[in-house]
Amino acid sequence: MCYTVCMNIILRTEAVPDGENITIREGMTLEELAAECGPFAHDILLARVNGLDTELTEIIKEGDSIQFLDMRTQSANLTYQRSLTFIYLIAVSEIFSQIGIENADAEIDNSLNKGFFTRVRPPRGSANSAQEEIQEKLTEDVVRRIEARMRELVDLDLPFRKDQVSMEEGVRIWEEGGYQEKVRLLAKVEEPDFAPVFYTLDVPKDGGMKEYTNYFFGPMLPSTGYVKRFELRKYRKGILLRFPYYSSPDSIPEYIDDSKIYEAFSEEHKWRHLLGTRYLADMNDIITEGGAKDTILLSEALHEKKIAEIADEIKENKKRIVLIAGPSSSGKTTFAKRLCIQLRVIGLRPIYMGTDDYFVNRSDMEVNEKGEKDYESLDAVDINLFCSNMNDLLAGKEVDIPVFDFLEGVKRFGQRITKIDSNQLIVIEGIHALNARLTEQIPDDTKFRIYISPLAQMNLDIHNRVPTTDVRMLRRLVRDYKYRGHSAAATIDAWPKVRGGEDKNIFPYNSAADVLFNSTLAYETGLLKKYAEPLLEEITPDQPQYGEARRLLDFFKLFKTIEDDEDVPNNSILREFIGGSVFVE
Repeated sequence: MCYTVCMNIILRTEAVPDGENITIREGMTLEELAAECGPFAHDILLARVNGLDTELTEIIKEGDSIQFLDMRTQSANLTYQRSLTFIYLIAVSEIFSQIGIENADAEIDNSLNKGFFTRVRPPRGSANSAQEEIQEKLTEDVVRRIEARMRELVDLDLPFRKDQVSMEEGVRIWEEGGYQEKVRLLAKVEEPDFAPVFYTLDVPKDGGMKEYTNYFFGPMLPSTGYVKRFELRKYRKGILLRFPYYSSPDSIPEYIDDSKIYEAFSEEHKWRHLLGTRYLADMNDIITEGGAKDTILLSEALHEKKIAEIADEIKENKKRIVLIAGPSSSGKTTFAKRLCIQLRVIGLRPIYMGTDDYFVNRSDMEVNEKGEKDYESLDAVDINLFCSNMNDLLAGKEVDIPVFDFLEGVKRFGQRITKIDSNQLIVIEGIHALNARLTEQIPDDTKFRIYISPLAQMNLDIHNRVPTTDVRMLRRLVRDYKYRGHSAAATIDAWPKVRGGEDKNIFPYNSAADVLFNSTLAYETGLLKKYAEPLLEEITPDQPQYGEARRLLDFFKLFKTIEDDEDVPNNSILREFIGGSVFVE
């Protein structure tokens, strides 16, 4: 390439991760460079420039180190979600205006079915009857019209206009809009360098242009034309807003009705009402006003009550084998042991075990298509021995349960001779516990299946949610540093592989659960912040994990810190990660 005025940059790609020097024209934007360097395997949505996530509209500077990001990365995926959400909010407002409800809004409630469950809300300050009118008018036809309007906005390829304003101006904008939870959140951010960034879409309407402005906590796409793939579905009393999953960037995931997860979210709404923590501003106010202790104790009491209810259900249904599974950092070990205590309270005498002791001897493990031994595969478990041992225990026989020697990679016998009575049951925790193939040789009527995950966090505000995968990663980051000596960079680096394993081995089976346990704690991010923040600060600009670390650190700026964790009980799920657990060494 030859230009009148040119400059040198470093471009990093999957093929050349260390980067290659290239020459580009001065004044070129990231969007223009992506177009010139393409086509790429997947749509480019964001760039990492000198380690920082950067919108494609930014102008490139001499010596910049650039890596383009697509839907497969968390930061680009979130960028797509934010931009799609803005388009959706506009379409909801416009279509409901056409059917007689002015200034209708939509709340981005929680993650569901690889998308968002959203609720259409009447204008702020409306009478209770206004919500009933919304529900009456929220028909399949209206949802189709909203989706059609969204596609019109995408086809128009309207630019997202970015404006950075002062904190005072940001608060004024939200006060005029009546969004008090946004006002309270922004007004109390104490970071001196924090400045709100508002985005505006100028939309053709009634022969003129209408300006829509909103605030999203992170970068946006250059224009609506980038939002190519989405789907709307009417669901229960709301709308599902669905989009590509990070592992399949070019398609909408297959639809499966996650009715049990929806029910768990409904329960979470009741918990938030009890705690008074609908939005982050509520929790921040509680911390500022010295009420964190009460919120901690009430959150833990809600967990204990739910675990006791699950124990009662197990006894009522006369189940003998309890199977517990969930993704990384869900709190499976603590939950399983607390459940055992509740089972003992009601007269049962459970024994606890994990499936890890039933690993196939390392020398006997087969390799996968990559020539690697996959320790997270169900094929790494000696299913026949596991089922034989469980059936013998249920029959009252004495069983030599193996203990897996992870150093040598073999099962050891003769160390755990076990026999149970007819009124005892077995509590089993493991990543494959809900996979029917693990227990296919065990009678179904003996099994009770539990799926555990931090299913929902309180939202930042009506339009911005907290990704549960971020909360799980923060839990893991703190735990891995404390108990395994792993740096924050190592945890961030390993996270995509962890999620890939969950997609294969855990998430496809959660619908088999009899009960879902939401291990979220309303106060946890404010408390995890004091542990995770210094670990993330250690990641330097020359490390590939720097961009993700900065994204999380920016996220933390919105949260008040709970400095004192002495009120967190030693049987809390959170103790599994921050230390001090009575169950986990």
